[in-house]
Amino acid sequence: MRLWSLHPSLLDRAALLAGWRETLLAQKVLAGGTKGYTNHPQLRRFRTQPEPLDAIGAYLLELRAEATARGYRFDLTRILRPEPLPAPPRIPVTEGQLGYELEHLRAKCARRSPDWLERLPAPRTIPDAHPQLIAIPGDVEDWEIR
Repeated sequence: MRLWSLHPSLLDRAALLAGWRETLLAQKVLAGGTKGYTNHPQLRRFRTQPEPLDAIGAYLLELRAEATARGYRFDLTRILRPEPLPAPPRIPVTEGQLGYELEHLRAKCARRSPDWLERLPAPRTIPDAHPQLIAIPGDVEDWEIR
C-alpha cells in the first residue's frame, strides 16, 4: 500500500491511479470493512486524527481533484465522507519522507514514464506535499517500509 505524501500533481498516471485504489482500500480498513491491512503502518497518520474517515476522505478528495483536472473520472460515491471540510486537519509529514518518496517516484518514472520524469523536481529537493499534509523538518517517517 502506498499512500503518497507527495502532492497529487507530481504523480504520474500509474501512481495517481494506484494511489486512488490503495487509498480506497485504506478507507475501507479504517471503516472496519476488511480484516486485511489493519496494521499497515501508513494508516497511522490517519488513525491519529480525531475523525480518521474525515481525514482520509479529504485526502481522497484531493486525489480526485487532480484526476478530474487531467480528464479522469474518479467516482465520488466511493468516498465515504465526500463533503469537503471547512478546514480539514493538516497531517504532519517529514521533509525526509517527502524526499524519500520523490526518489521512489523518480525511480518508478524512469522505468515506466520517462517523459513524466522530466516534470518532477530535481533529486534531493523537498517536493510539495499533498494538500492535506504539512511538511515539517525530520528524517524519513518511522512507518515507512524501506
